[in-house]
Amino acid sequence: MKSDIEIAQSCKMQDIGEIAKSASVDEKYLERYGNYKAKIDLSILDEDKPNGKLILVTAITPTPAGEGKTTTTIGLADGLKRIGKKVTVALREPSLGPVFGIKGGAAGGGYAQVVPMEDINLHFTGDFHAIGCANNLLAAMIDNHIQQGNELNIDPRKITWKRCVDMNDRQLRFIVDGLGGKVNGTPREDGFDITVASEIMAILCLSNSIKDLKERLSKIIIGYSYDDKPITAGDLKAHGAMTALLKDAIKPNLVQTLEGTPAFVHGGPFANIAHGCNSVIATKTALKMGDYTVTEAGFGADLGAEKFLDIKCRMAGLIPSAVVIVATVRALKMHGGLNKTELKTEDLSALEKGVPNLLRHVSNIKNVYKLPCVVAVNRFPTDTDKEIDFIIKKCRELGVNTVLSTVWAEGGKGGEALAKEVVRLCEEEKGDFTYSYDLGLTIEEKIDAIVKKIYRGNGVNILPNAKKQILALEKLGFNNYPVCIAKTQYSFSDDPTKLGAPEDFDVTVKTVKVSAGAGFIVVLTGDIMTMPGLPKVPSAEKIDVTDDGKIVGLF
Repeated sequence: MKSDIEIAQSCKMQDIGEIAKSASVDEKYLERYGNYKAKIDLSILDEDKPNGKLILVTAITPTPAGEGKTTTTIGLADGLKRIGKKVTVALREPSLGPVFGIKGGAAGGGYAQVVPMEDINLHFTGDFHAIGCANNLLAAMIDNHIQQGNELNIDPRKITWKRCVDMNDRQLRFIVDGLGGKVNGTPREDGFDITVASEIMAILCLSNSIKDLKERLSKIIIGYSYDDKPITAGDLKAHGAMTALLKDAIKPNLVQTLEGTPAFVHGGPFANIAHGCNSVIATKTALKMGDYTVTEAGFGADLGAEKFLDIKCRMAGLIPSAVVIVATVRALKMHGGLNKTELKTEDLSALEKGVPNLLRHVSNIKNVYKLPCVVAVNRFPTDTDKEIDFIIKKCRELGVNTVLSTVWAEGGKGGEALAKEVVRLCEEEKGDFTYSYDLGLTIEEKIDAIVKKIYRGNGVNILPNAKKQILALEKLGFNNYPVCIAKTQYSFSDDPTKLGAPEDFDVTVKTVKVSAGAGFIVVLTGDIMTMPGLPKVPSAEKIDVTDDGKIVGLF
């Protein structure tokens, strides 16, 4: 079997102009980045076109290697195209952190990929660079303001804005800067986040226009004064220049799948740290260009889908017509008690013990959010026929709508059965979409609602410092914001070792802060970090370039 990059490099791509035509994107909106990539001008959203149906792809609680949500999303879109539907796909851009770390890229896999995969995984059209620059311009202006007399009375001990870089680099989590004497700044504790955890990433992905982007940037709280007054990017007069850096990055990117399906790939906030969805603008553009738009949300449904539905859909006025929950044999075996080194071994007992994890995710989508759903069993080469038959039979016995997906090995052909079921759900089963909490609740009540309804925990343990932070935010008028809970992706709880469908647990809230520009409250639980580190053997060790400039080893 060829590697992902070998499959992608053997594909004969269509000129991006042809892909645009197939998506009914007029040439006047196309801003080419070579032959196979383009940005789309935002004025396309002014066209009076009806929206297609929105399909959300999410997953059960994943293993460290991921369960193939992006692969399934792409394969489903290609499957819909094969059965005669006009379809678009809307995806997140990959971060260089996972690309060079452990998880890999985010361009799909096998015969269900978006291309050019090397470009998409490495720099792409420069969006993340622009976001990092805007983030770090603001950081530089904060420290310069203090150096030049500190008219706003900023307390250096209360600066909450961090610098960022799109790389896993644990060395930068906590630093001291401004050393070397008065001419080199004010010494203070500082730190870096990974770019995908920057509030600017969340802002770009939730903005509806350049005007909205600029307004949101101006609201960013960078820290507090000596008398505890919040200081914003607008107070520093930084938002105009930040918008200038982002004026092209806000435009969605158009590429293609291996089978020529138009793919809008744009934005990429982490799902365990931020809200984990591609941009609102890309999703809305894709919806206007197809009768069906397939999109994804990061990690398991307790993280990505919850935030997609409670934050993105609420802010953008979107309602999915159907939800696909990706499940894998290997993840179910891990939730059934097997060590990650044992997942290639056939084990029906472990598989059965892991099923409650899947059932909880299905129940949340059907009974909390009240949306039609189907489970896609994403087949891996190590899965045996017995395991596949067992899990499909077991799911159907429990009344769970289940379809086998073989898109990794067969591309769109392996997604046709799933595509037909998704079309049936959209046409025959009408949802009654409901959020998991009301915005009128207090911050604490919203957190409690997610923990009890989605995670199925007992409740919330809010540490004293976090309680103070909640009170301060409510006094500042942020109590009507949705909440974005940052927790481990490996468990329904805040403890990554509690696999399966854990019960009788509390979620401990350590820190609560506001992303005023993005428009949500960030709730940090467990040992979640906004700057990951590289593993013992990073993927970067396998990546190389041949003498003629061909990239190898990229998955």
